[in-house]
Amino acid sequence: MGMTLAQKVLAQTSGKPTVLPGEIVDAYPDLVMSHLASWRSIRQLEQVGVDRLYDLNRIAVVLDHRSPARTPEDAGHHQLIREFVKRHGIPVYYDVHEGIAHLVLMERGHVLPGMLILGTDSHSTIYGALGAFGTGVGFTEVTSVWLTGCVWMKVPESVRVVITGRFPPAVFGKDLMLALIGQLTANGCTYKSVEFTGDLVANLSISERMTFCNLAMELGAKCAFVPADAVTEAYLAGRAKRPYELLRPDPDAPYARQVTVDASALTPMVSCPHQVDNAKPITAVQGTRIHQAFLGSCANAKYEDLEVAAGILKGRRVHPDVRLIVTPGSREIYLQAMRSGALQTLVEAGAMLTNPGCGACAGDGGSLGDGEVCLSTANRNFLGRMGSRTSQIYLSSPATLAASAIKGVIADPREFLA
Repeated sequence: MGMTLAQKVLAQTSGKPTVLPGEIVDAYPDLVMSHLASWRSIRQLEQVGVDRLYDLNRIAVVLDHRSPARTPEDAGHHQLIREFVKRHGIPVYYDVHEGIAHLVLMERGHVLPGMLILGTDSHSTIYGALGAFGTGVGFTEVTSVWLTGCVWMKVPESVRVVITGRFPPAVFGKDLMLALIGQLTANGCTYKSVEFTGDLVANLSISERMTFCNLAMELGAKCAFVPADAVTEAYLAGRAKRPYELLRPDPDAPYARQVTVDASALTPMVSCPHQVDNAKPITAVQGTRIHQAFLGSCANAKYEDLEVAAGILKGRRVHPDVRLIVTPGSREIYLQAMRSGALQTLVEAGAMLTNPGCGACAGDGGSLGDGEVCLSTANRNFLGRMGSRTSQIYLSSPATLAASAIKGVIADPREFLA
């Protein structure tokens, strides 16, 4: 019997010819990413009295949460991390000005097809957009891999999601993922690998593939993949730090389940408080008053996302009762949107522009007061995530967000993108 993508990566990184779902393997990750949580791993090293790392070239440190430092405590953590990186000579390091770790590492060619990547962030599943096995771990696991180079992992079962048809006007990858999460629920793919395939997927941009694999985490997925192809190779041209091999699932690979989604039947979707799987068509929540709109996060603060929002807001104004916060995902995205004029359009429409990074998604600015409502392009809408525990967060695509920022209420973007 053949192997899925998850099986192939774990076989490759554990030195085995084949592995089976449910099998426990000792895998050697190709890269271990840590962000602000790096300080916790550093303190653990101090507790065990070890200061020797297994392989510096398998470590990536990016300061994205709470960047720049929000408190003296944050500043102290940043200082500890910077000193650690310098002392060891860790080559892959990006400071607070670069943006969200996931996007930065992908843009800079550190994420390649077939890699096994661990990260101190649950949405490390995003690396599957480039055909890598990305998964989130805790700082304890990061410390262990820093020292041993190895991690034990259970080979996940795989779920195949086949997407047919084409997106209707004003429907995007975020809408599809919210619909899928609503259908399968937050536990629908717990500790499973999700493989996205089908004609629509083959024609998706890397940006939309990132949204797919990022949001797969909200299905409970261990990892997610869009099989690497010519689109992947075009993105990595001039970026890839080393040679790589395109992995494809075998025709007879075993899948625990197959789900088919007809993209042409979708409408704009909104995830309602306080769970991502509480997803509804735009018509069910249209007219809900909002006080804040947040265009950001690793799910939807990429250049294409900013362009979509700017296209709707061009020549229009943000509603006077709405605070529109725009946080580009990375410095590269920031510069691209600046050169294209997208940032100017957003600011002229009334948006507030912040530095690249996680921003309000990680509770860094943009806090909500009692009873306030935020529409966000982030990946989570949990109770209290953006401030007051009596506030509410709705999730949507950048198009729905832009339309709603203009109207002052949750609005259908099809009015602006026919």
